[in-house]
Amino acid sequence: MARIRVGLLPSTSFMTGNLPVPKYADAEKTQFAVDRETGAKLFTVTVFLMEDDRAEAMKITVPETGLPNGLKPGTPVMPVELFATPWARIFNGQLSDGIAYRADRLDLVGGATPTADAA
Repeated sequence: MARIRVGLLPSTSFMTGNLPVPKYADAEKTQFAVDRETGAKLFTVTVFLMEDDRAEAMKITVPETGLPNGLKPGTPVMPVELFATPWARIFNGQLSDGIAYRADRLDLVGGATPTADAA
């Protein structure tokens, strides 16, 4: 599967939309999804990408080790090593497709300050 590095404009900014949500490897949600190389648990964070007078919501998968302390909705962040992976599958005769986003970590930006009550 193709992994495509996502290029960002210098004016691009990101803001979190939710707390990190654990990603599961099974439908019963009994097994955490983990990074194949490090074994770190994976989480999904919805962020708002803002550039050129528009905003888009996107979900980014991030390993637990790449989540900063104090991450909460509305926190300005910058994804580091952001990649997009197109995917498609046929389920019950219907085609589903999309793009999966993955970052090594989310860095806090600007005035965002970590707090002791981490997510």
